[in-house]
Amino acid sequence: MTSGTISAQITDYANRADPYPLYAELRKQPVRREEDGTYLVSTYYEVRSLANDPRMSNDTSNRLPGYARVGQPVESGLPPSFIFTDPPVHDRLRDTINRPFGPPHSPRFLDGLREEMAKVVTELLDAFEGKDQVDIVEDFSYPLPVTAICKVLGVPREDEPRFHVWADALASSLDPRSGDDGGPEKAGRARQDIGAYLSDLIETKRRHPGPGMLSALAPVMTPADLEATAVLLLVAGHETTVNAISNTTLTLLRHPDLLDRLQKDPDLAVPLIEEVLRYEPPVQFVPWITALADIDVAGTTIPKGSPVWLMLAAANRDPRRFEDPDRFDPDRKDNEHLGFYTGIHYCFGAPLARIELHLAVPELFRRVKFSRLLEDPPPYRANAVLRGPRRPPVAIEGLLA
Repeated sequence: MTSGTISAQITDYANRADPYPLYAELRKQPVRREEDGTYLVSTYYEVRSLANDPRMSNDTSNRLPGYARVGQPVESGLPPSFIFTDPPVHDRLRDTINRPFGPPHSPRFLDGLREEMAKVVTELLDAFEGKDQVDIVEDFSYPLPVTAICKVLGVPREDEPRFHVWADALASSLDPRSGDDGGPEKAGRARQDIGAYLSDLIETKRRHPGPGMLSALAPVMTPADLEATAVLLLVAGHETTVNAISNTTLTLLRHPDLLDRLQKDPDLAVPLIEEVLRYEPPVQFVPWITALADIDVAGTTIPKGSPVWLMLAAANRDPRRFEDPDRFDPDRKDNEHLGFYTGIHYCFGAPLARIELHLAVPELFRRVKFSRLLEDPPPYRANAVLRGPRRPPVAIEGLLA
């Protein structure tokens, strides 16, 4: 990947605060071949079509020799998580994992978490008392999702702080630029550390079952598959929600008229959150797709074995699909965005993420009297795939009960 390619510009931190002009440039050519043989697909209907095409693989071992295996496990003794597999392996694993997680087998599991998550939201906001400045990520967006995913898995709450460093390192393996700064090595070490932790915890859950998915799945999955699944849920179920809450907060602070509407009408939260998922999606693109055959798309042939990036954030602002797409509009109709992807790999944790967002966002803006962003744009995280602010400082003027 050379500095002159548009993929290099997208992954360049200098463009992290506002990659959308680059995406607009991409859409002028729906399928673009980069110098290294990677194909970038950026328009809505083409992205959606390929995401649902069985000739596209999430297993990057199908790539021609020499191409990077983004997202694949560094040597850690664990198999790939189900997100990096194809049918029938993917379908078997996902069906097994879904049984204790949600409908139709466990329809009340997620709803049963609402009360506890609402208490966490209250505790986090109570801690704002007496402050005139907060860091939305560290003080709010991060703690809620990590508590939620640890509750889902059945991880003891006192062990939650250990997951912060692991999650950051593991998330870096999804970024195609991470090889430039030792990302794969960091991810490999984190995977080994969390694997050792989870191996002991899974064995404990096997002997002494309790609440959570680890106990439910221990009898029906191999330890290695269950460890790999838990690692995926930690990253996908936590990192994306952190970004979604943070991106929603930034977007509302930049649109005070809509913030005022939300405070007067909490029901606006539902369409508003869906619009944020279109407008500022927590997953910007999926760089681990591989063509299993020669595929013709929008007048371009993607050869078998080629790496493909599906540019979700670019597709979400495609004017062929969304009217005036660069305008944030919670009243938008037919908002079938790709913020949680589509097809058989549609985000497994989307129901949990929506519950967290719908609990966190209205309560945050009901109780906190915000003043302004102290830095706009704020610092962003290095990761180009899981894009979100890192430490956005926000001035506040008070807290309601």
